[in-house]
Amino acid sequence: MFMVSLDFAIVVGNVVTLTVFMQTRHSRTPQGYLKVSLAIADMMVGVLVVPFSVYTEISLMVTSTPPLWYQGISTASPEGGSGPWQPCMLIGPVFAGCTFVSISTIFLMTVERSVAILRPLHKDTLVTQHRTMFLILLSWTGSFFLAMAPLMLSNSFTLEYNECSRMCNYAPILIRQQLPPDANILLLFPAFDFSLLGGTLAVNILSFTSIRRYSRKRKLLSEGSLGMDSGAGGCPHRPSFSDIKAAKTIGILTFAFTASFSPIAVFVLGNVVGYTWCNFSFFAFWILTSNSCCNVIIYSVRDHRFRKGLTLLFQRDRPQPHSEKS
Repeated sequence: MFMVSLDFAIVVGNVVTLTVFMQTRHSRTPQGYLKVSLAIADMMVGVLVVPFSVYTEISLMVTSTPPLWYQGISTASPEGGSGPWQPCMLIGPVFAGCTFVSISTIFLMTVERSVAILRPLHKDTLVTQHRTMFLILLSWTGSFFLAMAPLMLSNSFTLEYNECSRMCNYAPILIRQQLPPDANILLLFPAFDFSLLGGTLAVNILSFTSIRRYSRKRKLLSEGSLGMDSGAGGCPHRPSFSDIKAAKTIGILTFAFTASFSPIAVFVLGNVVGYTWCNFSFFAFWILTSNSCCNVIIYSVRDHRFRKGLTLLFQRDRPQPHSEKS
């Protein structure tokens, strides 16, 4: 029931998000395209990853034979690679790839807002639609290459449905009940995510430092402590209120993703050194999955343009009163 409810929330929330951004003209900006990319990645989790877990759990309840992709069932050997193809070969990389797309997109959103905060006069020159689309394409391509890295760089891994996490996960092929020597390839995943999260944090610090400095000068000016020529109130280089609020919203997105990703990073580190942590793995993977339905909530609370678009979306099919018709 938990998986079904979560899947419904992910799909519906991100369909609404995509519809609002695609049907409102003011959302067709670099930031809007980045939000669409983030919503697509989240929706893929709801369309492919979670339904497959639901299907597997139902199969285990109605049949006595575990499916081919269940933990310990698939045959694999270091010499023969990861064994015959099975659905986890698709679902596992999709989940990993969408996770990487999410964090890389949040990083790009942070950089885009930092340009608007730190260099408002150069924003339209530096952040263009073509550059944004290219970076989105690069983000998706690089993320899914990284998601496939354990299979491309080594024959010591397979993908199977883990009985603890209830998801398709990478699993090292044990050699005489010992981890393969290249098991630390999986550390690429948390290393990539924490590198981007660290970069996102650094850019956010720069942006919020600038916002705080501007707010302080503005407050002093309103109190008469600064002269009119001090460059605080009438400065054409000051960031707009919408840019400041958008930067704060992206900061909240970053915090939400970091909080949801940190448990999975701890689990991967423990898994590489041989710990199983069965109960913790379920918590870690599904907390990360739950993040896929958080963005629409954050937009609804923080973004007045999104709320306006959402209102127009649900009012579009309502008949107008005769007095309002032209």
